[in-house]
Amino acid sequence: MSNTRRIFFHSLAAACLSLGLGLSSLPARAAEAAPAVVKVVYHLSEGIPQAARAMGNIRNHLSADPTAKIVVVTHGAGIDFLLDGAESAPGKPFTGSIGELAGRGVEFRVCNNTLVARQISPDKLAMEAKIVPSGVAEVARLQAKEGYAYLRP
Repeated sequence: MSNTRRIFFHSLAAACLSLGLGLSSLPARAAEAAPAVVKVVYHLSEGIPQAARAMGNIRNHLSADPTAKIVVVTHGAGIDFLLDGAESAPGKPFTGSIGELAGRGVEFRVCNNTLVARQISPDKLAMEAKIVPSGVAEVARLQAKEGYAYLRP
């Protein structure tokens, strides 16, 4: 084989190798270009003051990252802000904040074990609330199986 042909085939092989390496990194580069949606579970179990803090935190969170997927999981006293007539301060009902945040994609989940233990009828909950079998199990599931980050305001 002549030197000219060797150089040609060597150059051709190098070009193919380079092209193959470049194409193999395209999915990785595409993933870098399109950041994943941040998923966060806010865990509430302490009552009205914690819920009031959480609502402000969630608003701030969505202002900084409007694409965030946020789920609020409540149990124990944490469900109180989702009950009929709940107020964050005298005369300031939670219903407006709950509706506003739900409209921005925030989900509110309530522990059925808490409802049963406290003998609270589901019809006393805000219409945006979804009942789950167990609040703590829901937090664990979201973290372990769906990749949610955990926040406790």
